[in-house]
Amino acid sequence: MTTLRVGRLWLAGLMVALIGLVLVPGASAAPDRAVFSGASDQVITVYAPSAGAVVAELTAWERKADGTWQVFAGPVPADVGAEGIGAANEFSTRTPVGVFPLSQAFGRQPAPETAMPYFQSDRRDWWDANPLSPTYNTHVRQDTSPGGNSENLYAAGPLYDYAVAIGYNAARIPGLGSAMFLHVTDGTTTEGCVAIDRDTLTSLLGRLDPAKNPVIEIAVGA
Repeated sequence: MTTLRVGRLWLAGLMVALIGLVLVPGASAAPDRAVFSGASDQVITVYAPSAGAVVAELTAWERKADGTWQVFAGPVPADVGAEGIGAANEFSTRTPVGVFPLSQAFGRQPAPETAMPYFQSDRRDWWDANPLSPTYNTHVRQDTSPGGNSENLYAAGPLYDYAVAIGYNAARIPGLGSAMFLHVTDGTTTEGCVAIDRDTLTSLLGRLDPAKNPVIEIAVGA
């Protein structure tokens, strides 16, 4: 066999191998982060290039039966707080750093296909952002605002057509921050929430499963 023919065969084999890599999907290599060795089988990562960045990258991961991780949504751009990512409080517009549970979904629209607990909001649905209130940083139903910077989950408009509550400040420490959500973006910065395009958010809702202990990790430079 001539050297030229050997070279052609080798090149053909290489091309087949490369095509196979492109066409055959497989498990993705998850970042080397502690959150991926924890109890959660679904992890949404929101990684910003710097603390002052106002756009991060969101990727959704799921652990398969063989222990590997696979991307099921993203990466997509995610708008974050106007003050970037870091230590948040009630009086900042900063998105909090950390790992937080995702346990409650809601929206102005009827429930999509989702395993997540979901309520359709109306004008009596509020998220209490009053640090002096006994129901601070919780969902309440009442005719009037609980005070402070409390948000009406219906009057907020299309941003809250679909949303997932981020379990930040679960201890409800007054002033530490409240009403952190993963919600629909309007293309601008947020007051501390994480906002993505509507289609990706509804896709996430279709995959998130409370039995898989879904969490969101928000970090800088990951």
